[in-house]
Amino acid sequence: MSEVLLAVDTSTPAGSIAISRGETLVGELFLDLKAANHTDRLLHSISQLLSDCAMSIQDVTAFGVVVGPGSFTGLRVGLATVKGLAMATGKPVVGVTSLSVLAASVPFARYPVCVMVDARKQEVYSELFSCEKGRPQSIGPAVVADPEKVVSNLESPTLFVGNGAVLYRSLITKNLGARAHFAPWTFTAPRASLAADLLLEAYRQGEVIPLESLAPLYIRLSEAEIAWAKRQENGLIQG
Repeated sequence: MSEVLLAVDTSTPAGSIAISRGETLVGELFLDLKAANHTDRLLHSISQLLSDCAMSIQDVTAFGVVVGPGSFTGLRVGLATVKGLAMATGKPVVGVTSLSVLAASVPFARYPVCVMVDARKQEVYSELFSCEKGRPQSIGPAVVADPEKVVSNLESPTLFVGNGAVLYRSLITKNLGARAHFAPWTFTAPRASLAADLLLEAYRQGEVIPLESLAPLYIRLSEAEIAWAKRQENGLIQG
């Protein structure tokens, strides 16, 4: 019997969940609603999608979650919810990054794919992928950086995807000119349906995450960590 995967993405305000059975997408719920947050709607959305797909939580073979980078609060909500469901059902968890999910939206791209996600503070989360063989293969480390610095390291024609690419399109074009190519605007946020394919592959490869090791991938330090580091530098913290 084919595996049933429940995929959850809360890395951006435009969160989504999807249910797949084997290599078939059964259903997806995607809502980019600024007036609501993931805490208010995630569990209700999961319950609604399961009901619409005539399934129960016990029908799920494994849970999949987008671990980041992205919204600190959103990631914590998503991972805590998935961890709770996994503990309650005894089902395994697999994870995937938001950057690889966005790269998966342009399979078989002929150019290197530069994913750029708005990280605020005039920075982006970014990673370079090769998608020539279908699924994304990382060809550079994930970073949080000034978008101009990211673009300055690119010389060959490149395909850009993500809301950071939309936000900084003029800067990218100014630096790369005709070498800059852009995915359609519909690919600006990760989608749980795209994550499902990568998560299914991870599950079949046995890449299950122990619940005690399930944690968000932030890349950037939190505000509390930054404040603590500054206090330590200034000698305000002993030991």
